[in-house]
Amino acid sequence: MYDLDDATLQKHSVTIAGHRTSISLEKCFWRHLRTTAENRNMSINELVRQLDEARNGSLSGAIRAFVMQNLEQQIKP
Repeated sequence: MYDLDDATLQKHSVTIAGHRTSISLEKCFWRHLRTTAENRNMSINELVRQLDEARNGSLSGAIRAFVMQNLEQQIKP
C-alpha cells in the first residue's frame, strides 16, 4: 500500500529577506527539500530564498517544481 500520510499539508515558517513567512507543503516535499538543503550544505531558509528569487509563480509551486526536478535528475540514467 501507499503511505498517503505524506500528502498531509504541513505549515513551516521561513525567513526570506529578513521577513518571516509561512509556507504550506505536503510532508514529502518538506522532507526532500530538507534533504536537498543538507546535501548542498545550506539551510532550508537559504534554499527557499534562492527559489523565491528565481520563481515566476507561487513560492509553494516553485518549491514543488524544484523538488520534482531534483528527483528527476537523480533517477536519469
